[in-house]
Formats: sequence, C-alpha cells, structure tokens
Amino acid sequence: MKFGISTFVTDEGIRPDVLGAALEERGFDSLFLAEHSHIPVSRETPYPGGGELPRVYYRTLDPFLALTAAATATSELLLGTGIALLIQRDLIHTAKEVASLDVLSDGRALFGVGVGWNREEMRNHGTDPKTRGALIDEQLAALKEIWTKDEAEFHGEHIDLDPIFSWPKPVQKPHVPIYIGGESEAALNRLAKYGDGWLLRGYTKYQEAQRVRRWLAEQGREDVQFAVFGGPTIPKVIDGFREAGVERYTFLLDTLPEAETLKALDELAEVAAAHR
Repeated sequence: MKFGISTFVTDEGIRPDVLGAALEERGFDSLFLAEHSHIPVSRETPYPGGGELPRVYYRTLDPFLALTAAATATSELLLGTGIALLIQRDLIHTAKEVASLDVLSDGRALFGVGVGWNREEMRNHGTDPKTRGALIDEQLAALKEIWTKDEAEFHGEHIDLDPIFSWPKPVQKPHVPIYIGGESEAALNRLAKYGDGWLLRGYTKYQEAQRVRRWLAEQGREDVQFAVFGGPTIPKVIDGFREAGVERYTFLLDTLPEAETLKALDELAEVAAAHR
C-alpha cells in the first residue's frame, strides 16, 4: 500500500509547489486536493461534518492550477482532485484542464470526482441538485468520448454535444484514471459503470471496503483501484485497509503555514514508514 496526502490548499497555507516538493522528498506517493468554487453566504445546507464549516472550505485555490504548480516542482508525485465537483463545472473546459494537467505532468494526473453536498453552491452554477447524479453520469461518459476520440460527440438528456475537436489528449491511455468519490449506493453503481478507482473517505469502515471489493468482483470489476482520502494515523485502521486491498492511503494534512506543514509532514512520513 502506498501513502499520500489529501488536503485543502488555500491562500493562507503552504504553496502547492513547495508542498509537492516536500511530499516527494519524504517519499509520499500522491497529493489529492479538495475543491469548492465558493461558499454561499446563506449556508442553508448543513456541513456534513457537523458544527461550523471549517475556514479552509471558503479559501480553496483552483485545484488544477494548484496541481500544475505542484507538478512543476516534482517528477513522480501523482496529482489528484479529491474531489472535483464536476456537476458544477463546464464539461469541455474540464476535459481540457484534466488533459492539460496530464500532459504537463507527463502522465501523473488522477481525476477524482463527485456530486458534492452543498446544494446552494450547485444552484449558483445552474445545477439542479435533484438531477446531479444523472448529470454526472452523462458527464463522465462524455469526458471519455472527448479524451479518446478525435471527433467526439455525445447525446443524452443532460449533455448534448455535436462532434467536436478537443486537444490535448491525455498522456495516460485510454484516459486519465477516474476515481469516483462517495459511499452511497448511487456512487458505487457509478463506480462500477464509469470508474477506474474508488476514492473513499477516511471514516469509512475498512470492512465496507472489503464488502465493496467483493461486490465489484461480482460485477466483473476486479480492476478497480481503491484510495482512501483523509485516513487517520491509527495503526489498526491502516492495517485494516491494507488487508481490504486498498492500494493507496492518504493522510489528511491540516492547512498550515510552510514551517508548520513541513513539521507535520515529517511526523506523517514516520507513520507511513512504519507501515510500508
């Protein structure tokens, strides 16, 4: 099992290029960055974690710009979104951003996606929360067409594209690996149909990872990779996910200034070393 870091990169914490270099120096495998385009002032949708919404949610950098900055300072670190809120994004621009990151990083991009939880945020982008699941399914199918076809087209209920040209194409073939976020039944069905990997949150029980692994095998999807986003440093949990066949385990890194971040990374690197 390989170890990485998941975090929120903001204007108040360590720069993404400095963070990327520090991760690679310490032997970490990957970096997954969270995304929120904005936070509506109304704050009607409750924060799933309970209590007040953490400050980092208000101040995230654009993940693709941040990951590109990290790419310039590294040569092996995998660069992932965790998760990109695809339902709030323009499909064609996103296809180009993901492919461009893959080209500029020489094939190190991972595309973690999900439907999100903040309904006001979705509505501000013109997305109906009630149909967000059906929308993202069509978006994922259309992305694969754009990334793999010179003349791509897609015709669905929510996405309707006459033939288009779109370059660059991803370095990775057939396309950048798509990691589906979420643990609901709908998310798992989406994973079986469209995903190359499952990005499960750290509070998920490792027994659930074992169950999903068996269920995917029944669907003929033994090839799906598992990655934990924001896993705890508890040895029993880490070992449990390893036994469940998780290929990649990321620790949640607090958003801090550079000196404090480097100290925290040294501590997490020791935890990772103890479990390699």
